Amino acid sequence: MNTIDSPSPFGETAGLLGLSQRLPPQNLAAEQGLLGALLANNKAYERVSDFLAPEHFADPIHGRIFRAIQRRVEAGQIADVVMLRSEFEHSGLLDEVGGPAYLAQLLSAMVGIINAGEYGRLVHDCWLRRQLVDAGEEVVNRAFGAEPELDARQQLEAAEQRLFELARDGGSEGGFKLFARALAEAVEQAGRAFSTPGGVSGLSSGLRDLDKKTGGLHPSDLMILAGRPGMGKTALATKIAFGAAKALVREAEAKGPDVLPDQQVAIFSLEMSADQLATRLLAEASRVSGDRIRRGAIEQREFDEFVRVSRELATLPMVIDDTPALSISALRTRCRRLKRTKGLALVVVDYLQLMRPAPGTRTENRVLEISMITQGLKAIAKELEVPVMALSQLSRAVEQREDKRPQLSDLRESGSIEQDADIVMFVYRDEYYVQAQQPKPAAFENDEKFHDAMTRWQAKMDEVHNKADLIIAKQRHGPTGAIPLFFEAEFTRFGDLDMVHGEGRGGGY
Repeated sequence: MNTIDSPSPFGETAGLLGLSQRLPPQNLAAEQGLLGALLANNKAYERVSDFLAPEHFADPIHGRIFRAIQRRVEAGQIADVVMLRSEFEHSGLLDEVGGPAYLAQLLSAMVGIINAGEYGRLVHDCWLRRQLVDAGEEVVNRAFGAEPELDARQQLEAAEQRLFELARDGGSEGGFKLFARALAEAVEQAGRAFSTPGGVSGLSSGLRDLDKKTGGLHPSDLMILAGRPGMGKTALATKIAFGAAKALVREAEAKGPDVLPDQQVAIFSLEMSADQLATRLLAEASRVSGDRIRRGAIEQREFDEFVRVSRELATLPMVIDDTPALSISALRTRCRRLKRTKGLALVVVDYLQLMRPAPGTRTENRVLEISMITQGLKAIAKELEVPVMALSQLSRAVEQREDKRPQLSDLRESGSIEQDADIVMFVYRDEYYVQAQQPKPAAFENDEKFHDAMTRWQAKMDEVHNKADLIIAKQRHGPTGAIPLFFEAEFTRFGDLDMVHGEGRGGGY
């Protein structure tokens, strides 16, 4: 094993690009020089410790030597030729790493401690290039039918996922941010909250009390909105999406009468088609029952209002993607494209359990799949610096309890969802359960007892009618608690609750 002396940063791979048979990118000279520097002065390890790992070395012997150096230095022990020789002799691996002669040879190939960081980056860069070569081979092999279960579109998604993982895990080095800069950003955010009515530093949700509790929708946050079927998750999510879209319009209008919003709100509707979602949104905004709209049982006046509202809503900066069973990699690609072309302010996913992990990934169970999806959504929020709201189903355990109010443990596949989310919210309506408890005459001995039961039931219905709770069960950066909301079941419409009169206020579009 000899030191490679080449002016090219990629050693013996330079100049081979024109050949049909190419060696993978590697720089054995840089690897030897770096190891020599580490053995000569263990302080050089500090220059590479935050980004370099044993598997980054092209020569597995070099990777094994680096691992031994890494283990000893991080344990506060000396890692020089003498100590490594003793360690490898004790473990019976000395011959596998080239023997004492090769360890001594590494010292002769050493570079100065000042250059150790640059040599480490050369080693890391070659590793990244080898990963790109492997990814390219996977793409080619799949295209030639190595995995026939994946069609062309799924293969494209799998390739994008592989490149994303490579960029996330190895494409950039971590590092410190100056505390002064972090403080300046915190002061800037506080200033926005101070100068904005209601103290909202993020994007407004359109719901007064929710904005008070959270300060608006914040970039990089993953929000989970969960509830049992029939609670109105989709209606509440679209209400928030519309509130955010209107806030973008107001911000644009404040800059000038002809200024248009430079960002969009994206809704990924995996359960409902785009036209079904549009019908529901029009019903909410025009206060015309969606059921009557579908049956055509509306008057001319209502139809005119329906058309007028549709024209108003068409101007809002919002897009809908109704692709069923969308994968996390496809969602990431579409969000990136939208961010690049039209700007992106908010992502809403309806709903989490209908998503698929990236094509080509094989998981052992559904819990692991959900974990991959929630981690992917959080990564999208951080990478694109936008709030992401994902709807989620709750387990049937809620129905088995006397108290039906949801808890964090009720989240389906809850561990990863609760862990990855910055905010977990539950939508809950007492009216849904009270209505199901309506007394039946056959259950009572006589009419008098039935009427007494009906009177008590009606009083309870009057108490909970048109009311809902948005329960913030987790908020990483703020308080938890319940937020009362107004809800009209006929139009599946949420709004702020007037606590004095018990009616909806400011809930229209």
